[in-house]
This record gives sequence, C-alpha cells and structure tokens, in this order.
Amino acid sequence: MKAQILTLDGTVAGDIDLPEAFYEEYRPDLIRKAVHALQSTRRQPHGTYPYAGIESSAVGWGSGRGASHVPRIRSGSRAAKVPQAKGGREAHPPVVEKVLLQRINKKEKKKAFRSALAASASEELVRARGHLFPGSLPVVFENSFENLEKTAEVIAALTAAGVFPDVERSKQSRKVRAGRGKMRGRRYKQRKSLLIVTGEFPLKAAQNLAGVDVVTFDQLNTELLAPGTLPGRLTVFTESALMKLGGQ
Repeated sequence: MKAQILTLDGTVAGDIDLPEAFYEEYRPDLIRKAVHALQSTRRQPHGTYPYAGIESSAVGWGSGRGASHVPRIRSGSRAAKVPQAKGGREAHPPVVEKVLLQRINKKEKKKAFRSALAASASEELVRARGHLFPGSLPVVFENSFENLEKTAEVIAALTAAGVFPDVERSKQSRKVRAGRGKMRGRRYKQRKSLLIVTGEFPLKAAQNLAGVDVVTFDQLNTELLAPGTLPGRLTVFTESALMKLGGQ
C-alpha cells in the first residue's frame, strides 16, 4: 500500500510505502479497551473524610426503654452516626483506596495502536466519524510542512490538500455544554478535527486551529487516533513521521 506525498501547494511529489502497522486488522474492541486504560490514568482519587458523620456523642439507650437501639445524642433523643439518621454517616462513601487504574496487556496495547493507525487510512471509517476530505488516505505532506512557522501558511497547505474544511466543521460545532459541567471548566464542547503527526518537533503553527491536535510520531497513542474510543480520525502525516513509524 502506497500513499501520495503532497507538496505545500497540493501537488503530488511522489509516493511512499506505508509502514506495516497500516495493514493491521480492525479491532474496535481492543481500541476501546486501550483508550479506557489511557483515560483511567488521568482520574484523580477522591473520597470523604473518614470520620464524617460519626464524630458525635451519640450512644444507644440499650434495652428496656421501648425504643430502638440506634445511637442517640446525649442531650436529647435524636438519632445520630448511623446512615438512616439525619446528619449521620454516608452508607457507602467514595474512598481514595479505590483502584481506578484499568490494566491492559502490552501486546493488546500495541495491537490496539496498530489497529487505530490502520483505521486512520480507511476512507469508510474516517467518513463514518464525520470528517471531510476529498481524496485518498492517509494525507502525507513533504518534510517542508514541518518548517512552517505561521498559522496562515498551515491553513494554505491544508486548503491545498483539501482537508481544511474539516477544521471549519470543527469550529462551527463549538457549543455550550448542557448540565453542571459548564460551571466546572468544561463549558464548551467541540468536535475533533485533524491530527497532525510530525517527525522531530510538533507543528506549533497549527496548535490554535479548531479541533486540531499536533504531536510528534513518538507522542502518538491510541486515544489520539481514536478520540472517544471511535477509530478513524482524519490524520495528516509528514514523510519523516511515516518513516519513523515504520522503524518502530
């Protein structure tokens, strides 16, 4: 399988053999498992104060008073400490000891990555995610693409390749989140757009484009290739990035 190498003005400069990983079978189950494992590493343990609701003078009255044996505050008869009492402890509170990390075998993780990489070259899967692109996949630029220093130059190159409409699609999808999350630093929702993979240094000139993620080949992972566990992200590679992926 070969891919066309595009110049900055969109013309074809040649072709390149795709790395062996692009021939991997499609395994959405492993991709989902690998993404969940990555996301679990970012979860922060949280729990309640261990003595919440039980720091009280309450003790039971014992037998012989015609009352239940729940702990009661010494200065009165109100129940305390127990979960069914007002102000009592919570029955099953969250604890920081809970294991939040999800494990995945090394071979499964590698196979999931290769499968997600192969999915990025499948026109059917990429279109199913809603991405907009005109020609064949994957989109590969010559190495001079990595040297662009202005966002306008990146936009011109992506427009010449026919993939910039996908960035505009992401920009138009930005909307206020429903629910309480909008008050907790997650006010806006926006669809993912291009993933730009370079060889040496990330393309900083493209970092402010809507929905675009910019990484080097060694920063690439399954979650970037399959956001939300859904494989088939529209990905732009440079020639050197593909060569180094083939050498892994």
